[in-house]
Amino acid sequence: MANFAKPESALKRAEELINVGQKQEALQALHDLITSRRYRAWTKTHERIMFKYVELCVDMRRGRFAKDGLIQYRSVCQQVNISSLEEVIKHFMHLATERAELARSQAQALEEALNVEDLEADKRPEDLMLSYVSGEKGKERSDRELVTPWFKFLWETYRTVLEILRNNSKLEALYAMTAHRAFQFCKQYKRTTELRRLCEIIRNHLANLNKFRDQRDRPDLSAPESLQLYLDTRIEQLKVSTELGLWQEAFRSIEDIYGLMCMVKKIPKPSLMVVYYGKLTEIFWMSSNHLYHAYAWLKLFSLQKSFNKNLSQKDLQLIASSVVLAALSVSPYDKLYGASHLELENEKERSLRLANLIGFDVEPRSEKKEVLSRSSILSELVSRGVMACVTQEVKDLYNLLEHEFLPLDLALKVQPLLKKISKLGGKLSSAASVPEVQLSHYVPALEKLATLRLLQQVSQVYQTIHIDNLSKMIPFFDFAAIEKISVDAVRHNFVAIKVDHLNGSVLFGKQSIEAEGLRDHLSLFAESLCNARLMIYPPAKKVSKLGDALSNLAEIVEKEHKRLLARKSIIEKRKEEQERLLLEKERVEESKRREHQKMTEEAEQKRVSAELEQRRNQRILKEIEDRELEEAQAMLQEAEKRSKRKKKPVLDGEKMTKKDIMELALHEQLRERQEMEKKWQKFAKIMDYLERAKREEAAPLIESAFQRHLAEEATLHEREQQQEIELSRQRHAGDLVEKSRLGRMLENKRIFQERAVSCREAKLNSKKQERQEQINQIIQTRKQDRDTRRKLLFFLRKEEEQQKRLQEEEDARKHEEAEKRKREEADRKAKLDAIAEKQRQRELELEEKKRLEREVVLGKSMPVSLEPSTIGRPSEAGATAPAATAAAPTPGKFVPRFRREKIDVAGQAPPPETDRWSSGGRRDERNSFGGGSRTSWSSSRRN
Repeated sequence: MANFAKPESALKRAEELINVGQKQEALQALHDLITSRRYRAWTKTHERIMFKYVELCVDMRRGRFAKDGLIQYRSVCQQVNISSLEEVIKHFMHLATERAELARSQAQALEEALNVEDLEADKRPEDLMLSYVSGEKGKERSDRELVTPWFKFLWETYRTVLEILRNNSKLEALYAMTAHRAFQFCKQYKRTTELRRLCEIIRNHLANLNKFRDQRDRPDLSAPESLQLYLDTRIEQLKVSTELGLWQEAFRSIEDIYGLMCMVKKIPKPSLMVVYYGKLTEIFWMSSNHLYHAYAWLKLFSLQKSFNKNLSQKDLQLIASSVVLAALSVSPYDKLYGASHLELENEKERSLRLANLIGFDVEPRSEKKEVLSRSSILSELVSRGVMACVTQEVKDLYNLLEHEFLPLDLALKVQPLLKKISKLGGKLSSAASVPEVQLSHYVPALEKLATLRLLQQVSQVYQTIHIDNLSKMIPFFDFAAIEKISVDAVRHNFVAIKVDHLNGSVLFGKQSIEAEGLRDHLSLFAESLCNARLMIYPPAKKVSKLGDALSNLAEIVEKEHKRLLARKSIIEKRKEEQERLLLEKERVEESKRREHQKMTEEAEQKRVSAELEQRRNQRILKEIEDRELEEAQAMLQEAEKRSKRKKKPVLDGEKMTKKDIMELALHEQLRERQEMEKKWQKFAKIMDYLERAKREEAAPLIESAFQRHLAEEATLHEREQQQEIELSRQRHAGDLVEKSRLGRMLENKRIFQERAVSCREAKLNSKKQERQEQINQIIQTRKQDRDTRRKLLFFLRKEEEQQKRLQEEEDARKHEEAEKRKREEADRKAKLDAIAEKQRQRELELEEKKRLEREVVLGKSMPVSLEPSTIGRPSEAGATAPAATAAAPTPGKFVPRFRREKIDVAGQAPPPETDRWSSGGRRDERNSFGGGSRTSWSSSRRN
């Protein structure tokens, strides 16, 4: 690596090397200077060096060197003189383009020379083998070797410049100009692969620009000038893509333009929107998407009518006719009929995406999007007044296809109109941005639409029609094409058609009275008959009376009253809504005030923390300065030691800092390096003189050796040519002998071929017959299986019905028996309750009778048991009698038997003989025993 004291020395050295033919050494010297860290301050000499540097890079086709040098030069002049970089880049591109054009002018067959699929790919193996095997180089290969390398270098130049300028806001215009020139290069030489790469490069640059927003000197897309440059670049990309037929890349360019506008939330100028929609019509037409093609034409018509003041009436008619014909070309049936849920969801997302591109809504909202359809665009044509601007032929065609009902001669009336329409079109004189209008493009689609309309109308009138008659009614296509159109219509549920080729007829599906088409037809027929009757028998006018006019006065008053009440309620609701809004507004203002107060407090806290951080940083800086001062003193002491050894003066250490000492050391190192560079320069000069003298002595020797080698090569070439000619003659004679030998076999070959073909035809026919028999057998077997299955299903259904009926009868019988048992149980229970009631009454009567008898018995026996003292007190005896009767013997008290016998003999009769196990007997016995016991015990206690 050579070291130069000044940049001028490097430039002078490079020119000297160029003069002696050493361009590689000159390029390396300039490259070392540009990439060196010593020469970072920009001067005018740097610009001259860069001019010479790019000239050498172009001459030697060194793209990598050029890229490295331009990147280094950008960092040098970015903040000082950016226009210098612009001039250098322009000079670089001018030189590369000039050399490519010079190589192109030297080539005689440019199309063959540029027949390379990829400029960045190396030579193919077969090309290398061909170049070594062939004895002479053809003109085509020589042209490729001459032209293709320079076009590769030009393409690399464009890529290098775009990469250097991609994030520089001061050179946006140069970036746009480079992109335009690259697009024109691809367009001029039809480089489709390079165009795709160029579009991807520009797309990645914009993506990185949005990704790294905090970079310095990045372009601001919100600025109008920057946005216009980026838009112009995308529009040029769109134009070149469509001109080269890259429709997928053109659609991606459309998405780039829409994405750029969504990014900045702005709508482009109408002139750019015209180009946008013009190219969008071409893209949708090439993709056979007629619906969105029609919507794009409608948008283009609206823009031209609104903003193009110079639009002539003829051009307006052509554009309007294109809109109407594009809308009519849309298929009248839904192509998604019968699709799966996933396909419907994908189509919905795709439709929403395309609708956003057509509507150009920079803030798309899916909930407000209307579904784009054929019916909606036809209604928009009428509402926007497009039908008033079209030609008469287009208007008549629209009425025939959309409003008329002519099942027999619809196609015959449409055909002359299509012939007239196909002759219309041409370039628009007052709308240069609009693509050339050719109405003949829509004729095939309109013929298909007319065929579908005729089939639809015929299916409403006829059930069967002959194939020949149907072919005569549709002159556009033969019956094979009509059948194909019918299959698509049946598959999408547009019409119901069956073709019977055996009988040569077409069968239409049956329509009931409730069918929509027939219902409309009958209603129209009834309306026409009613109008005819009114014309024949007009109704008589009657004199109106006041009563008839005021018959519904009460109903009107009631409706008005209800309307006023509804209005009153609406007013009340509006008042409540207004009050609610006021309260909401007050609440929002209060929240804003609180947020402002909170932000103020947070700002105060941040300020206090910032002051604390600043004090801490000042303290740290002071400590760092003290440490550096100590280090400077230590370094000064070391410098004084070295200066004593080298006998150099040293400054006062107290007035020096660490930086000053480091500068002294750097100056010392720089001085030593300069002395060493001078020594090496002197040595290099000596070696240069020595090498030059050696080459001057060796030049005549090399020339004589070269001439001697040329003479030997010429002799060798002549000898090899003679040998090659002799070998070619021998091979030709051998080939003629071989041809005559094989010519005798042609007749045998023909006979064998005919035999083999006939044998294979016989086998094919037999296999076809066997296959037909198998198919018939399979059909018969399936028919028998189907009949058997149907009979089995019928038998099973009958058996199920019989079982169900028997089950219902059994359930009914069981229900009736259960009801009968319930009734019998209820009757039996009622009888038992009656018997129990009678028994209870009888027992009550017996108990009452026994009680009365016991009272009578107790009343007779009471005087026998009284004491003598109680005789004179009848009141006491009468008072104690009930007490004795009611008293019960004390449990566990023993009563002697003789006393019980005395009481029984004196006061009671023996009880009647009854059954001891009967309830009444037990109750009577228990009562009598209890009563006697109580009486005896009471008497014994008194005794």
